[in-house]
Amino acid sequence: MLEIRIHGRGGQGAVVASKVLAGAFFREGRWVQAFPAFGVERRGAPVTAFLRVDEEPIWVRCQIYEPDQLLVLDPTLIEAVDVTQGLKPGGLILINSEKPPEAFPLEEFRVATVDAGAIALKHGLGTREQPIVNTAILGAYARASGLVSLEAVLEEIAESVPLGAEANQAAAREAYECVSLPAPAAQKA
Repeated sequence: MLEIRIHGRGGQGAVVASKVLAGAFFREGRWVQAFPAFGVERRGAPVTAFLRVDEEPIWVRCQIYEPDQLLVLDPTLIEAVDVTQGLKPGGLILINSEKPPEAFPLEEFRVATVDAGAIALKHGLGTREQPIVNTAILGAYARASGLVSLEAVLEEIAESVPLGAEANQAAAREAYECVSLPAPAAQKA
């Protein structure tokens, strides 16, 4: 079973990202489970979303404590919260950042980065203060993980995010092309 944890701040689209990514995996024949966790204060406060993917039905019904992969929508959470807690050694971390993967001192993991904020703003998703980065992150995730196709992500965006689907699909496509992947030596970890 593949377990993914998504860390973001309220308003960035972490919950929708888990739903869209679950739908993309489901389109490709997998069983999925997606759910959020957040407090009463949502806008700007830390939000976590969880996603499980498997080849057979999923019966586990709890938060994900030892994920295989992380998507980090707000890079300030790397220092503010221990987002890597429980992440399996060699696990993929995709970070929304203009910095290269090497800028993050997370050597035991495979770090990839994409400037999802700039991509979202370029396509009119959100505001300068709060770009909505979820679909850009998912496009980058399709390439960085190799576990779900960009086509499935784009189809699910069209269905799950009908208002502004074209802009969200364009952001996902661009992020797919712009993601900075882990260095080959780090990929072997």
